[in-house]
Amino acid sequence: MAGRGLDHLVIGVHDLDVAGAFYERLGFRVGARNRHPWGTHNRIVQFPGSFLELITVGEASLIPEHGPGRFSFGAFVRDALTAGEGVSMLVLESTDAAADNATFRASGIGQFEPFFFERQASRPDGSTVRVAFTLAFAADPEAPALGFFVCQQHEPQNFWNREFQKHPNGALQLAEVRMAAPQPANHRRILDLFSGVAGSATPDGGLGYRLPRGRIEVVEAGTAPAFAGFAVTVTDLAAMRDRLKKAGIQSNDAPDGLVVPAAVAHGTTILIRAA
Repeated sequence: MAGRGLDHLVIGVHDLDVAGAFYERLGFRVGARNRHPWGTHNRIVQFPGSFLELITVGEASLIPEHGPGRFSFGAFVRDALTAGEGVSMLVLESTDAAADNATFRASGIGQFEPFFFERQASRPDGSTVRVAFTLAFAADPEAPALGFFVCQQHEPQNFWNREFQKHPNGALQLAEVRMAAPQPANHRRILDLFSGVAGSATPDGGLGYRLPRGRIEVVEAGTAPAFAGFAVTVTDLAAMRDRLKKAGIQSNDAPDGLVVPAAVAHGTTILIRAA
């Protein structure tokens, strides 16, 4: 198989409006609040073919618990937030979630039923349209605090919108998700199977996965596996530096761009690179 591209990252936050305002100060266009029937609320930052999902618990009483063969998205978000804000789930694209689910089950990395849901989404003109998805979940026993699933879009023409992808900061693409692990090699098998791409060793002892869209980078760091952050590309790095300075947002220079530390960015390190 050719591999699965980055679809989106699930980023847990305690206060959705505060986090949304922070991403707006960074210069991203942030969508309106959406409500899930299982108790979580989200706001989306969209790029061509991928997005960031800022998410929080809205109605805790609606969240179902995990069950045999059933992965509860809401319960996972809730439990992850008890440990703190930040990226808790890595999502790759799927063109056939049922087939991917069968692959995950046969390879022993996912024993869950596929999950279908739909909701109404707001368009730039204020009208609403139907969006629908099927999710297929995988699990890494070496990283139980991390979530992995693929997402099939059933109404992609209603979800993707070029107006939502025009960001004041010139952001172009979600380029990379970064995972930190004390022993990256322990996660190679599931990441190979989950991504559909054979990972390659990096000079610093990590792993790299070049996907059809974006990249997964696993670095040797920390005492437990965690999604450390993500990278986006922008049209003008100098202009982005000025924007952050005027907004009073801390950033540090890095060899390949700018870094907004996790302590500033709601638990997620944001790397900003020139396109």
